[in-house]
Amino acid sequence: MLENVHSENPTSTHLSEKTRKRWPGILSNILDRDPPPFDVRIRYGNDDSQFSDLRFPSGQGPFPLLFVVHGGFWQSRYDLSHVGHLCAALTSKGVITCNVEYRRIGNPGGGWPGTFQDISLATRNVLQTMSSDSRFDLARRAIVGHSAGGHLAFWMAGSHRISKGSPLFNDQKNALTRAVSLAGVSDLRLAWKQKLGHGIVTRLMGGTPDQQSDRYAAASPIELLPTDAREILVHGVADDTVPVSQSEAFVERAEKTGDRPSLIKLHGIGHYELIDPESEAWPTVAGAVLSLFDLDRQ
Repeated sequence: MLENVHSENPTSTHLSEKTRKRWPGILSNILDRDPPPFDVRIRYGNDDSQFSDLRFPSGQGPFPLLFVVHGGFWQSRYDLSHVGHLCAALTSKGVITCNVEYRRIGNPGGGWPGTFQDISLATRNVLQTMSSDSRFDLARRAIVGHSAGGHLAFWMAGSHRISKGSPLFNDQKNALTRAVSLAGVSDLRLAWKQKLGHGIVTRLMGGTPDQQSDRYAAASPIELLPTDAREILVHGVADDTVPVSQSEAFVERAEKTGDRPSLIKLHGIGHYELIDPESEAWPTVAGAVLSLFDLDRQ
């Protein structure tokens, strides 16, 4: 279902002072700024959280398509609003951006397996819905995610390796073979050991790695290697929300399997600068994303 919308995101969530004290790493005002308007909303399910917001560059195109997956440790208290700034900035560079909302922990059906299934369903739905739209160059498509969204973006890039017996199995008729992780969680078992998000991984997966080993094998990007995808990881060395060791571990494992991901480590950069077009990290982030479409050379 398509909805033409030229207004601010009605689901915008601003964080309370109590929440900010609990999550001291989120003081960047990117979470407080109202997002730029989007152009079209596509619903891919009946749940209130099953929709995607698209922004289109000016002109006739065709333009490459970028799926964007927001973070927030997979929790319903965080929605897609705060990455609207990233979407608008990349759209101004000639990319159609598709900001994906999905069921999260705290939503009915969120967590395992619904959160993962939503990302797969949303991408497939948009590609099918827009297949006849001349503005879309569907041969040039990619996915980017921040934090927990980086996890889901890289999971999507490796999901063709999931066995048919898993509820996360995807026939991958619309594979995504280009992906960027911005401060992403790429190793769920390691994230569980590191107690990221106050131990939120246990809630996401419905148990610990020992209790749900098969689930972790199907849901953790590092365990889906090799992907043969073109993957770029951007991570701030000063990130105290998702440590850079997450990206380092992924790259080390990937290289052993024959993949060749690129890791860009930014010194003096924390967690939220990566999604803020006004930050000093932004030129590097934008360059990494645009390089997937060779737009960085234009």
